[in-house]
Amino acid sequence: MRGLLCVAIFFMLWRCINIKQDFLINEQINANVVEVIDTNGERLGQMSKMEAIDKAYDKDMDLVMVAPNANPPVCKILDYSKYKFEMAKKEKEARKNQKVVEIKEVRLSATIDVHDLEVKAKNANKFLADGNKVKVSLKFKGREVKFIEKGKETVLKFVSMLSEGQIDKEPKLEGKFLNVIVLPKQSK
Repeated sequence: MRGLLCVAIFFMLWRCINIKQDFLINEQINANVVEVIDTNGERLGQMSKMEAIDKAYDKDMDLVMVAPNANPPVCKILDYSKYKFEMAKKEKEARKNQKVVEIKEVRLSATIDVHDLEVKAKNANKFLADGNKVKVSLKFKGREVKFIEKGKETVLKFVSMLSEGQIDKEPKLEGKFLNVIVLPKQSK
């Protein structure tokens, strides 16, 4: 049991140590000659890796390889921890501002009544107003599969009741379901 615990701790530490870094910094850079860019964006020219690291340490900064595929590789003098923090902050802000579009589903039957259709259309309009897509599914039960045209008419009547949406593709029969995706109208 103790040996198993030691192995588990070893692998947890191994994963923490081997966390992938985005850029090579300071002594991790394996090129002998590098092109150096200052913190202000000025090119300092080509120099050996050790000279560049010394210049970075003189300014209490790090030497970060930003273009490893260039010939010679391009390195920039900057505060790596501050740079990494700013990049994480920008990524978090981008995630916060993005809108996730969900697909809401409305199920109909081939023999649905007009009032039920109106209630479902009202709910679908709410979904579309929120910016979500709506999947309209009409399920055929038993012998209703023979009357696909009646089902298409019901689905198209339902879609015409939606003031907030437009059809993405024509209704498509998939097994016993007649499906259509309705998108929110694009505001111009």
